[in-house]
Amino acid sequence: MSKPNRLEALNRLAEQRVLVLDGAMGTMIQDLKLDEAAFRGDRFRDHAIELKGDNDLLNLTRPDAIEAIHHDYLDAGADIIQTNTFNATSISQSDYGLQDLAREINRAGAEIARKAADAHAEATGRPVFVGGGLGPTSRTASISPDVNNPGARNVTFDELRAAYFDSTLGLIEGGSDLIMVETIFDTLNAKAALVAVREAFDEAGTELPIIVSGTITDRSGRTLSGQTPEAFWNAVRHARPFAVGFNCALGAKELRAHVAELSRVADVRVSAYPNAGLPNEFGGYDETPDQTAGHLGRWAADGLINLGCGCCCSGFRLCVRFRVYRVFLGFSCFLVPFVLFFLFAFFRIVSIADLNVFLGILQRDIIGLVCLALLGVGDAELEAATDALVDELRR
Repeated sequence: MSKPNRLEALNRLAEQRVLVLDGAMGTMIQDLKLDEAAFRGDRFRDHAIELKGDNDLLNLTRPDAIEAIHHDYLDAGADIIQTNTFNATSISQSDYGLQDLAREINRAGAEIARKAADAHAEATGRPVFVGGGLGPTSRTASISPDVNNPGARNVTFDELRAAYFDSTLGLIEGGSDLIMVETIFDTLNAKAALVAVREAFDEAGTELPIIVSGTITDRSGRTLSGQTPEAFWNAVRHARPFAVGFNCALGAKELRAHVAELSRVADVRVSAYPNAGLPNEFGGYDETPDQTAGHLGRWAADGLINLGCGCCCSGFRLCVRFRVYRVFLGFSCFLVPFVLFFLFAFFRIVSIADLNVFLGILQRDIIGLVCLALLGVGDAELEAATDALVDELRR
């Protein structure tokens, strides 16, 4: 499918239903437990700086691993997969002494995702799309890194613009369908990115949809640079994005109110991909895919989001569950009369207490069964789970 046809299909699909984004790339890479040698490959064997942790470099040294992760998300039902380029700007790569390779890393990241998406589309007939990811960099243009010098800055607007321009050209050259400016904690950084993206479009002679995604850094409901959801939208709406939203920092439960506020004021599609809850005392995440998907499904059913899935510590299993919850909860209002008839006619439930217990079991376990079916669980295991549900309902 040609790029114009893909973009037409993207817009058509976005009008029909909630789109499923992929989940965390970093979490999936960590699960591979790659060592320093894997990050270096043959090309960077003698590089002077330690490279383990530079996930974006794997686009050059382990493209097979990155492509396999993309396929996991596509097989789980993601409509949009994001390139492995979160830290691929020259500013972020300078921490590893690889700033001159930024455009190459971005181009390779987009090519890997494009290859996976095209192979999946050819095998399944399902259109899928590549989002070229632009992360926030490790520096901030509007906040001082020195508490004793409020006027100090470790990066300028023009430096950010140049870095984002280079990265965006690489993403376009590699075959991205969208550009995703994400995890924005400083809106001035985002403004530099949006200027650079437009300049890159002019340079490349093309224009792609843009997704702009900010980060609410704590429960105060503001970005790190102090903006509320409404102020954030007003600061970026000039870019005419395909969608605007929030990701990272908070779990779905904590993020809902801020997504709802953004949905109220924005006149474009709204996206959201929260973390798997809040970090525990060990820095890990305890929220399960079912819990996160339950929140996201309710957001979709309430009309708050048009695109969604997970960020930190989410994985491809969340994509599967979100697909189910999105449909099940969206149609729940139509199912209620049929469910009530079923209750009274077959199970002879007559008390409100019994009804509440039944509905709780129904919401938890029937959705779980559908998820098991989509995950490809064997017939015997699925039959056993179904029998257990029926026994519990009869009790």
